[in-house]
Amino acid sequence: MSVSRVLIYGGRGALGEACVSHFKANNWWVASVDLHPNEAADTSITVNSEASWVDQEKNVLEAIATALAGEKLNAVVCVAGGWAGGNAAKELSKAADLMWRQSVWSSTISASVAANHLAPGGFLALTGAKAALEGTPSMIGYGMAKAAVHQLTKSLGSEFSGLPENSMAVAIMPITLDTPMNRKWMANADFTTWTPLSFVAEMFLKWGKGQDRPKSGSILTLITKNSETQLTVE
Repeated sequence: MSVSRVLIYGGRGALGEACVSHFKANNWWVASVDLHPNEAADTSITVNSEASWVDQEKNVLEAIATALAGEKLNAVVCVAGGWAGGNAAKELSKAADLMWRQSVWSSTISASVAANHLAPGGFLALTGAKAALEGTPSMIGYGMAKAAVHQLTKSLGSEFSGLPENSMAVAIMPITLDTPMNRKWMANADFTTWTPLSFVAEMFLKWGKGQDRPKSGSILTLITKNSETQLTVE
C-alpha cells in the first residue's frame, strides 16, 4: 500500500500544527516547513528568516528533494502568513515588506515545491484573505500581499502554469480561525462564527483523497455561522 505525502508550509503555526497532526493521524507522511521545527512531522525543514527569497526557495527545494528521495508529494499546503496594520502615513514599506515575506515568499516557494515534487493529480493550497478582495486602507501591506496570493492562485490554476498534469491549485480565505491566540485577544467574540482548525485540516485531507475538490484556480471563502462552516467560491 503506497504512502500519501504532504508538505505543510507554516507547520508550526496554529493551523499548520493542526494540519500536521491530522494528516499524521491519518497515516500520511508529513513534511513541515517553518522558521522553527515541528517534531511531530516526519521531516522538519527550517527556514532562515535572514536568507533572501531566492536562497530560501533553493534551500527548501534541496531539503524536500533529499527527504523525498525520489518519491512525490500528493499535496502542498501553505498556511504560513502573518498580519500587520498601518496605512500609507507611517512605515508603509516596512509593513509591506514584512507581509510580502510572510505571505508571498512562502506561497511562491510552495508553488515551486509543487511544480517540482507534486504528483500528477495532487493539489496545492495557499492562504489568501477575504479583506484583500477590496481596499484595505488600515492594513495596506497585508492587503497587497494577500491580493498577490490571489493572483498567484489564479495563475497556477491556468494552463501552462508549470504545475503537474491534473493538479489543483486553490486559495482559502478564512475570516476568523478559532485559534488559542485569537481567543486570548478576542475573548468576548462570538466563537460560533469562527472556523475550527479541525474543519480546515479535514478539508485538506479530503482534497488529498480526491474528494469534494473545487475547480483549480478557485478562491474560497470559509464562512462559519452557528458553528457550521461552508465554502463559497469568489
